[in-house]
Formats: sequence, C-alpha cells, structure tokens
Amino acid sequence: MGFLNIEKKWLYPFLVCSAICMLFLVTSFNMGLVSSIHSINSLFFFLPSHLRSNQTSPVLKEKRATPSPAPTPAKPGIPRFAYLISGSKGDLEKIWRTLHALYHPLNHYVVHMDLESPIEERNEIAHRIERQHVFAEVGNVYFITKSNMVTYRGPTMVSNTLHACAILLKRSKDWDWFINLSASDYPLVTQDDLLFTFSDLDRGLNFIEHTSQLGWKFDKRAMPLIVDPGLYMSNKSDVFWVEPKRPLPTAFKLFTGSAWMVLSHDFVEYIIWGWDNLPRTLLMYYTNFLSSPEGYFQTVACNVPELAKTIVNNDLHYISWDIPPKQHPHVLNINDTDKMFESGAPFARKFNQDDPSLDVIDKQILRRKNGLFPLGGWCAGRPKCSEIGNIYKLKPGPGSQKLHRLVTGLILKAKSGQDQCK
Repeated sequence: MGFLNIEKKWLYPFLVCSAICMLFLVTSFNMGLVSSIHSINSLFFFLPSHLRSNQTSPVLKEKRATPSPAPTPAKPGIPRFAYLISGSKGDLEKIWRTLHALYHPLNHYVVHMDLESPIEERNEIAHRIERQHVFAEVGNVYFITKSNMVTYRGPTMVSNTLHACAILLKRSKDWDWFINLSASDYPLVTQDDLLFTFSDLDRGLNFIEHTSQLGWKFDKRAMPLIVDPGLYMSNKSDVFWVEPKRPLPTAFKLFTGSAWMVLSHDFVEYIIWGWDNLPRTLLMYYTNFLSSPEGYFQTVACNVPELAKTIVNNDLHYISWDIPPKQHPHVLNINDTDKMFESGAPFARKFNQDDPSLDVIDKQILRRKNGLFPLGGWCAGRPKCSEIGNIYKLKPGPGSQKLHRLVTGLILKAKSGQDQCK
C-alpha cells in the first residue's frame, strides 16, 4: 500500500509537467519556431552526436553523390620545357654550347654523358654546371653523375630517355613538355620564341614523327632479334643478332619514326608510372628490336586511342636526309643555313663541333655573344644575360613568327586526322 501511495503522490506533478510540455510544442509549431524535424533535433544539442546522427528524417532523401561542377579553365600561361641533353665521348664542348643556347630560367634541364665518355670529361661538365652562378642560383640544371651505357641502335637509348623523364618528374612537376636532344642538336629559335609560341597550345599535344608503313624495316628491324651489350657490359660495342627471327606482333600495331620528339607531361607520366601495362609490355618487346628509339614511343602513343588523338606528326627538327634516307642524316654546314632558317623548325641536327654555321645561328637568330646565353626578356646585368631579371618577361623575335606558322599548320593537319597513327 505504501508503494501505491508514493506512485499516486507523484502522479499529479507528472501530469501537470506533461501538459505544459505539450502546450509548449504546439505553441512553437504555430509560431513557426520549429519548422522541421532537423530543427527539433537541434533542440537536443545536449545529446551525444552519435545519437543525434542516428535519427532519421522523412523529409530528407538519400542522393547519389555527384561531382561538383568543374571550374572554368584559366587561360594557359607561359609553359615550361624539360630538356634532356645527352652526349658521349668527346662531346663535352658541344654539350656546354648547346646547353647555353637552350637555357631559360623557367625550364628544366637534365644533362647526361654516357659511360663511354672519360671520367675527366664527366667531372668537368659537372664542375662547370656547379660553378655557373646562374645555374646555381636557379637550380634548374641537373647532371646525371651515375652515367648509363648508351648504344644508339639498342634499347639502352630508350632506357636512358626514360631515366631522364623519371628524374624530371621527381625533381619538379612544374613543366609542360619534355624534349630530348643530343649534343649534335642546336636551336634555331630563342627560348623566348619557343615559350611564346607554345603558350596558347593545348598542353596535351605530342610532337612525334611516325608512320606504320615500315616497308623494309619489317624484315630488317621488326623480325630479327638483337641483343644490346650495353645492357650488361661497361664497354660500348654494337648490337648483335641472334636466331631465330620472330613473327610480327598481333596484339599491337608497330610504328616507326624519329628518335627526337616533344612529349607532353601527361604522356611522360603515362610511360613512367605505367598505370596501364602497355608501356611495360612494349618496353620488353623493343628490348630486342633494332633501332628501338625510332619505334618505342611511336608504338606506345599510337596504340592508345586517347593518346593517338594528341599526336602531331612532326619532330620539330630540320634534318637533311638522302633520298631514300640512310641510317644517318647529312652533317649540316654553312651552306644549309638559309634552308634551316626558312623551315621554321625550332631545332636542327646534326652539327660538327664549332661548325661555322653555329656562329651564324648565334649571331643572326639567338643574338648570343662570347659564349653567353641568348638574349631574352629575363636577361639582366652587364654583360647582358649575366644576371637574372624578370623570368616571366618574354621578348619573342622573328623566329616566333615562322615557328607559329609551322606549328599552326601541323596542328590543323593533325586535327583533321589525315596524318595520325596511320
């Protein structure tokens, strides 16, 4: 009986409190103070968050996640190039001259002298780069101290190019195109001309000369099996053939072209990171392919539909070939300067060391004196270009106009699909 008396004792206060709470809630809804279940939940802020999150609302429905609208792309700014300049025994002075002729503080440079070059030459180029105060201040010139053995006709040249690409990706992501050159190459435009012309281009374009019409190369290069001693020997020697021959591949289509190219940053990431297995598969296939530098990059690009659409069929070089072409092009000289200049190409090859034609290029095109850098908008100091000024200031010259005409025509042809991976 005592228990019942206690229950009755508290019954009246409980009913009164319940009535007051109901009146408060009804009044709140009528006054618009609580407009949703979510608002009611907010009243119980004192509850633990995990309890509040378990409450459901009949008003809200689960929606499929959708990506936010893509921001409007900004107008492309000044691009940056990443260069590989490679050489071998006796190429020290050629590399040093070419490096100066190509230099701009916005770009990145990897320099390599292969294992055949004497250690004295490699040490000398490394010390020169270290002592050059502009290079030291900007920090954009890197010398590969652990040299690779490179055989031009074997896969070691491809391996060396991929090595340089990997170094450039590791050192900086702030570049747009990769360009591979040898010590026998030389620019026909200033870097201001090149940077200015490429400023408005699609950053995904790849300038790769290519064709699937291998002709005699099917029998002489694709089917024979070769071994490059540079893969396992420290002394350079030519490739050698082994038996038997192999049939042509059916899993992919072969392409060939120039060993010199301008590759987009996206393409370089694709062949280095290799989220698709094709670059690795083709790298193994071309290990036994004669003159693999003239086929590996072309075959990778043209067998990926997305990449094939980005290819411009030109290597942006002026090269003088025999008809039909032989293994090596003509060595350029002073008699070729007019044709070189009219071509509009940004690079030419190949040159002998200190050929008089290089002096003509320095004087008429690059405006380069006494072994200094070519004149550009970034140049400051006395003598000119001995110090770094505004690195974003470009002063394009007449060379940019010829280069613009050349590149515009090549891109229009590529967009028409006439000359892409066929």
